[in-house]
Amino acid sequence: MNAKDEILARVRQAVAGAPEVEIPRAYRQRAEPADLIGLLAERIADYRATVHVVPAGEVPATLTRLAAGRRLAAPGRLPQPWLDALPEPETGELPVAELDKLDGVVTGCAVAIAETGTIVLDERQGRRAATLVPDYHLCVIEAAHVVATVPEAVARLDPTGPLTWISGPSATSDIELDRVEGVHGPRTLEVVIAI
Repeated sequence: MNAKDEILARVRQAVAGAPEVEIPRAYRQRAEPADLIGLLAERIADYRATVHVVPAGEVPATLTRLAAGRRLAAPGRLPQPWLDALPEPETGELPVAELDKLDGVVTGCAVAIAETGTIVLDERQGRRAATLVPDYHLCVIEAAHVVATVPEAVARLDPTGPLTWISGPSATSDIELDRVEGVHGPRTLEVVIAI
């Protein structure tokens, strides 16, 4: 018997014969903030990401401007006008060594959560390594993909596929609370919210 099995056996023994208790799960499922996009932009910026809120028709021009001088991967299923706006994007499944040579990656998102400033990527944005290895992540969020709460986001997602939840650039703190960015993913997150 390993330690885990021993602990679980003790817990089972301790609760044996105890009555079943119904645990209320009255979590708030929805919210309707007055300015959903404004709240999302504010929360993402709180995580030290750069946020641009632009009309949907200006996304290609914004991508061209932000991608200038950068060698970027576009591994997922981006709309053709977005791809056309990027200067020679690297597409398809790139090995990690190739991803490491790039300046960054451009993705869309499956859903963005306004209350938490969290962006969720699924398999349509390419494999997870494509968004974790390059040092720069440029993410486009369409207004239709923005929800207020985590339960609303979970309801939209496919739990059987891989999901990457991003709340700002990769960061950690050491024992003295010195913030270090880029340890477990991109050091820089830039977000375009298309309204």
